[in-house]
This record gives sequence, structure tokens and C-alpha cells, in this order.
Amino acid sequence: MSAHPSNQRRAERKRATFTALVTDVITGLPMGQLGNLSSTGMLLISSKAPRSEAIYQVSMALAESGRLLTQSQPIELGIQEQWNEPAATPGQIWAGYRIVAISDADAARLESWLTQA
Repeated sequence: MSAHPSNQRRAERKRATFTALVTDVITGLPMGQLGNLSSTGMLLISSKAPRSEAIYQVSMALAESGRLLTQSQPIELGIQEQWNEPAATPGQIWAGYRIVAISDADAARLESWLTQA
């Protein structure tokens, strides 16, 4: 694995133990599956590398108490690509993102999920 900013994390990341699809709100297309998540960033596993330092508006549902949040309650985030590299599985890319925008309500829901996960 090449060196990347993962060693500079300030917030502990929680591994996704369920399938959470992250969708680009602008295009409506899936960006990838959530690998892990913190209050400040996330790891996505996808088939296509993101643009370097690009900013995306994304939406995702998180498992809560063993069930997914309803589709009417996705969490929306603004994220910025920090690094990406080929995964161990051929055709997959790991990409690290920093959360750059989140509403107060979604931030509270994210923090609640992180403490329960």
C-alpha cells in the first residue's frame, strides 16, 4: 500500500458491517460502497477512481439498530477526495474522502450512528 493521509486521521473510523451504497446526488449514479466512516471522513470502495481532490455531494443510508434508515431519511454529505489506490481485488479502487459539508441534523444522526456502531 502506498503512503497516504490515513495516518493523519483525527477521528476514529467505524467499519461498515453492512452494504451501504453511496450515491452522487448530482448525477444520481452510485459512487461506491462504504468501507468505513467517521465524523470527518470515509473510505469508499468503487470500480472507478475519483478525480483528484474533487468535491462530491453524496447521499447514503446507514444501518441503525439492525435496520436501514428509511429512504426518505438519507444522510447527505459534501466530501472531497484525499487519496485513491487500487484495492487488493482487481477492478476495485479504495478512495479516502474528507467530509467538507454536512447539515447539523445529518451530523447529529451520523454521530448517533457512530456511537451505536
